[in-house]
Amino acid sequence: MRAAIGLWRWRRNPLRRTTDLVEAWLAFTAVVLLCLVVPGAGVLSGLSANASLQRAVRSQYQERVPTVARVVRIAPQDPRERDAEAAGEQRLRPAVVADWTAPDGSARTGTVNTLRQQARPGDAFPLWTDRTGRPVPPPMHPETARAHALIAGLTVALLAGLLVETARRLAVHRLVRRRYARLDRAWAQAGPDWGRTGTGS
Repeated sequence: MRAAIGLWRWRRNPLRRTTDLVEAWLAFTAVVLLCLVVPGAGVLSGLSANASLQRAVRSQYQERVPTVARVVRIAPQDPRERDAEAAGEQRLRPAVVADWTAPDGSARTGTVNTLRQQARPGDAFPLWTDRTGRPVPPPMHPETARAHALIAGLTVALLAGLLVETARRLAVHRLVRRRYARLDRAWAQAGPDWGRTGTGS
């Protein structure tokens, strides 16, 4: 980061221009923002995302019920899955017809996916259902929610840092253009008399 380079322009110098002082203040402001505001924005965003995700996790654990399902038989393969197996690809989540008990105590039977690569009739495996007994994905783990919140906080901090540095560079670019414009005007005024006798140049 080149923001700190502009800080030297604060030093007292008879050739120091107003734009030099402005550039120094821009560099100082950028350093303060990058050291304090940007990390703060990342932390606040991460904490907010974590609180929201943890509420979602608690809600999922309240709405979803763990149960144990038992394999009745292997479900018929989809033609696309048969093609994938013929091509040598492995099925990671085989579909099976299974029995399980709904939260109200009623017996249910349906086609679900298992996490096992091999499933045989009679095998038991964990299954999550909603309050009506329909299979649903397992709830998000609290640690997974924290990891997502951490990524969100880091992303916000990174984007905020890029925004600060981009704004500083754009402002410095405008200052440099203004400097050159003033220099061009000064040369244009001094140019006609440059080197002539008696003009003081």
